[in-house]
Amino acid sequence: MGKETFLARQPIVDAKHRLLAYELLFRQSMASVSAQISSPLQAGVEVIGNTLCLGPDWLLQGKLAFINLDEATLMSDFVTLLPPSRVVYEILETVQVTPVLVARIQELRQLGYRFALDDFVCLDEYRPLLPLVDFVKLDVLEQHPEKTVEIIAHLQRQFSGHFIAEKVETREMFELCRRCGIEYFQGYYFARPENLANKPIQPGQLAVLELMDTVRRSEDLGEIEEPLRRNAALTLRVLRFANSAHAGLGQPVHTVRQALALTGLNTLYRWLALLLVTANPAPGNAVLARTAVARGRLCELLGRNRVDRAAQDELFMTGLFSLAEPLMEVALARVLDLLPMPQPVVQALLERDGPYSPFLALTEASEHRDFEAIACHARAIGCSPEEVNLAQLQALAWAEEMAHEAGA
Repeated sequence: MGKETFLARQPIVDAKHRLLAYELLFRQSMASVSAQISSPLQAGVEVIGNTLCLGPDWLLQGKLAFINLDEATLMSDFVTLLPPSRVVYEILETVQVTPVLVARIQELRQLGYRFALDDFVCLDEYRPLLPLVDFVKLDVLEQHPEKTVEIIAHLQRQFSGHFIAEKVETREMFELCRRCGIEYFQGYYFARPENLANKPIQPGQLAVLELMDTVRRSEDLGEIEEPLRRNAALTLRVLRFANSAHAGLGQPVHTVRQALALTGLNTLYRWLALLLVTANPAPGNAVLARTAVARGRLCELLGRNRVDRAAQDELFMTGLFSLAEPLMEVALARVLDLLPMPQPVVQALLERDGPYSPFLALTEASEHRDFEAIACHARAIGCSPEEVNLAQLQALAWAEEMAHEAGA
């Protein structure tokens, strides 16, 4: 299994409590309540790496990320791994202001990166940085409110960017800062840091995801064949599946091109989805994997005579991926970010809404033998309980067969 990823994030909001950004904070474990930093360089690199691992889209939901940097991290190449449109780098108050530092900030600004001064104090040595930063963060818990008002008034005469009051813990302090013209706020008054954990998608899973994406986008067998050539294990599985599926031909399938031509892209895509969801060897996953396959098949069978062939395939994906999160140990939203699905599938999986939601609900009710719910959801799609029962038996039998063929 891969190393588990930990981060904390704390909202930064405007005066109307609308979300501007998250400050991303280093955490060593899910139980950590503070950073416990032994190496600032390690902390900065871990936050950048974990942001990439968790996925900026899933983690930030379209908002900015504020990330603390010490001097060593700022000088490293790691800072350019995150897209400049998504990040604001906070220069820690411990960083010594030198001509080298100023030149580095100017270089990164040319690439589109933005900066904030963290825990700013009114010392002359920090003045050269004011024209280079977009935000100044003020720790309003460190001094008396009257001193805070004095600092804000002094800074407003020489800084034209945005102010963020941090460590705002009371409504009184929020109102005081707002009256002084501060635009953005961060602190316990709004929200405490939220610890997040996620397991990275494994290399084998990524290979299957990438191949599925290629199959979805292209009908060029050469383009689909190329990633298979680079992955011996996946090639062997595809050949095994093709030989099993076409055993009646009397001639074995020896090449990837033969396998692709005989199998067809729609069938290949479905098989790859099965492989992705059911290939986790963790103890206890075999039964759950078969349940996922049976769900997919049952959703598909229930769609027959009710939706077209393309929608039946989408119903299969809906049922199959409904258990992807516990099987892959990766957030479902993260999987769907990497493998875009049709909107009705996403609606059913993430929102329990849309045209496929009743089919998934009926499938789950059938698993639990909830006869009242079965009758209710069956009526919603125009299906009799007897038809549901027959389809479930067919789905269970098919799941056993496909689990064997896919090597699950």
